[in-house]
Amino acid sequence: QVQLVESGGASVQAGGSLRLSCAAFGYSYSHYCMGWFRQAPGKEREGVAVTVIDSASSTNYADSVKGRFTISRDNAKNTLYLQMNTLKPEDTAMYYCAADTNYVGCWFRLQSHDFPYWGQGTQVTVSS
Repeated sequence: QVQLVESGGASVQAGGSLRLSCAAFGYSYSHYCMGWFRQAPGKEREGVAVTVIDSASSTNYADSVKGRFTISRDNAKNTLYLQMNTLKPEDTAMYYCAADTNYVGCWFRLQSHDFPYWGQGTQVTVSS
């Protein structure tokens, strides 16, 4: 059974930075699709970034975070990260990581949110 555990959420001021972590348990595949998503109160869930965990580690970012957020991974720790810089109040949301051992169509899942495994979320609050 795949389990994902997010951490790193906090309250910060606009312009600040945070790094979210997503520790994965229960699988050890060399090629899989993982992503970060967020949901603000009263809004639909939004894709933030997705990545194929392979030697190329191709990524796809939402336009709203391009140039500010970076998705990365530490294979030794089986952990996915989201480095968030130049945070804005509109980045306030619950952030979730997601994973699938099937990486086919990973790029498009930023919009489809088609993942079988999800974490419980970590809250990010950005004040102006």
